[in-house]
Amino acid sequence: MFRSNNLAARVFERQILTPRPGTSVNLVRHFYENLVPSCTIYDIDCPDHSFRKFTDDGQYLVSFSRNHQDLIVYRPTWLSFSCKGEDCDAHSLPQKAKRFDSFFTQLYCVSLASSNEFICKDLFLYMETHQFGLFATSTAQSHEAPTTEGAIEGLPSIEKITFYLVRLEDGVILDEKAFCNDFVNLAQSMGVFLYEDLLCIMSLRYQTIHILQIRDSGNLVYVRNIGIFCREDDELFINSHAQSMGILDKSKPDDSSDRQVANGVLQLQVTQGTSFLSGIKQRLLSFIFCKIWNEEADPTLRVQHLKKKFYFHFQDYVDLIMWKVQFLDRHHLLIKFGSVDGGVARSTDQHPAFFAVYNMETTDIVAFYQNSSEELYSLFEQFYDHFHANSRNSLHTSFISSHSNNIHALDQLWCIKNKANSISQLISATVRHRHSTEHPIKFISRRQPNMLKFKIKPGPEAGGSDGRPKRISSFLFHPYLPFALSIQQTYMQPTVVNIHFRR
Repeated sequence: MFRSNNLAARVFERQILTPRPGTSVNLVRHFYENLVPSCTIYDIDCPDHSFRKFTDDGQYLVSFSRNHQDLIVYRPTWLSFSCKGEDCDAHSLPQKAKRFDSFFTQLYCVSLASSNEFICKDLFLYMETHQFGLFATSTAQSHEAPTTEGAIEGLPSIEKITFYLVRLEDGVILDEKAFCNDFVNLAQSMGVFLYEDLLCIMSLRYQTIHILQIRDSGNLVYVRNIGIFCREDDELFINSHAQSMGILDKSKPDDSSDRQVANGVLQLQVTQGTSFLSGIKQRLLSFIFCKIWNEEADPTLRVQHLKKKFYFHFQDYVDLIMWKVQFLDRHHLLIKFGSVDGGVARSTDQHPAFFAVYNMETTDIVAFYQNSSEELYSLFEQFYDHFHANSRNSLHTSFISSHSNNIHALDQLWCIKNKANSISQLISATVRHRHSTEHPIKFISRRQPNMLKFKIKPGPEAGGSDGRPKRISSFLFHPYLPFALSIQQTYMQPTVVNIHFRR
């Protein structure tokens, strides 16, 4: 049903009407049809920073210095001014409206990176319940690093990666964790995932999932590592087994290539050159074998089935590495597997990939899909909110549109799926820079009569004088206020920042 475009009428309607059961969130979402930006200030006078995003609760704007050494955090405010007369909307905005500090107040500037380190501008995770922010710094990648024991060949190495937990209220660094001579894919936060107070970090180089917990005190505490070992006592069991074998084989000459004494304990060396598989790989192969085994009841046909679908592809399964990991809940992980080449590729669309669901409590693989699986796509379509990174306790997650709770988003997903060349090509929700267009971005209400609500034009008000230079744009929307930043960058030219707000 079409509702009034008058803001006062909508407020009064919200005051006196009681929504149907289960529709209160949608009713509040509809209210934002009347709260849209109505004014744009072009090319504001703003500091030369790299603006990252608003926090999920809208309390902070996170940015980094251009040399990627410092963290600068702002508090969003609102432009306030006085005017003479009754019709203030007819008056032009004061000159101070062109200044960035009329809309934002800088809270602090904290140095995170040293001279040879840089802040990863793509990585920022926010823990809303405590207003903690997770950031990362790293040294440069090296593709010529020597192969070390347990490391995957063909992957780059980073001398030092440091994760910082910062209290955004005052900029205090609460804790930090460093990874040396390792590789974590920090681009678009691919190698890091935050779920409530649990943090997982995917070490590509050593194929290890590091599970940490963020305590209320602000400490990063190790919970467990998943990779070579799956259970907490696996390493102890293998070491004790190796020690007992060493006692039984005292008469045999010592072979330092197979055994090593460290801290008084005889340790078994599990490397790529041995016949041992990692714990997570063994779980994966066992699940695939059992799944194929149960597909055929006839014993004779079962053997042929295993030869065709398991043993023929056995080495391909063994060569898979973990690309990415995320929490589905506090006990289950969704792990993406693929080839070594795809682990560091800018785009993984051309590389075959597999998804496995891993139970951390039982250490079992409970599901395994190829990325082109229709069953996996159906689960993603129906339960997208379970794949989302935001905390389930956040008050703002109920207002995020997805194809699981919004029929218009679902229609768009179906349209993209039908147009895609392959099932694996879906729309990207990644926050990143995109090529600028000459035409403004229009926001049109889907409700009748399909009215143009507002439009955003990045770059200067007069437009670019020359269409040849490559221009890229990014947009930062406040989570609930009618307020947005459009940022346009052109090669060898100053950055242009526009502010779009409701006057």
